[in-house]
Amino acid sequence: MAHPFWPFFDLVVRTPHLELRYPDDDMCVALARNVEGDLFAGSGNQFRLDWTALPSPERERSSLQFFWRCRAELSRDHWNLPLAVLVDGEPAGSQGLHADDFTRTRSIDSGSWLAQRFQGRGLGAEMRTAMLHLAFDGLGAVEALSGAFETNTRSLRVSRAVGYAENGEQIMMRGDTAARVINFRMDAATFAAVRRDDVVIENLGPCLPLL
Repeated sequence: MAHPFWPFFDLVVRTPHLELRYPDDDMCVALARNVEGDLFAGSGNQFRLDWTALPSPERERSSLQFFWRCRAELSRDHWNLPLAVLVDGEPAGSQGLHADDFTRTRSIDSGSWLAQRFQGRGLGAEMRTAMLHLAFDGLGAVEALSGAFETNTRSLRVSRAVGYAENGEQIMMRGDTAARVINFRMDAATFAAVRRDDVVIENLGPCLPLL
């Protein structure tokens, strides 16, 4: 069913192994319930704010508020698309992309998480690849940025595997501790060289005027 007033609900990015979909409220609830266990394989928190450590149901409420805030604050000057990762129809995590002044900068940044039981299957690289197709093929980005704390070895490995190049480093706060972040960048020419032919974007057209 088409959603003329909020067309993002119809947006789909499909690969042979997963889908990215803009989550409706039911899917947001499913994603909030999926944040359990150790998301980082014993390496400790790898987010700037450790929202996963909040007790239930505060953690789930915080997750829902994040999704609702992304909807409420979306504008052409600033937008955040937290796309649900679906594996065999089951919400497995989130692959987001966000931008400021995208119509002028054509630059996007991204962030993601994957529930513990879905890790170790190559899905991290697959969901990042799907996001990059949306950014470059769909939105016409000229660059895609990413970054991870130096201890987040899985995220660093995914960035390198899908074709990002290291782009410097910086010190940022992780909780109440300063930590080193390794930054990555992919440009449009690099994406064209690694681009796959088995990723499909559906129903993006009605979303473009809002971005």
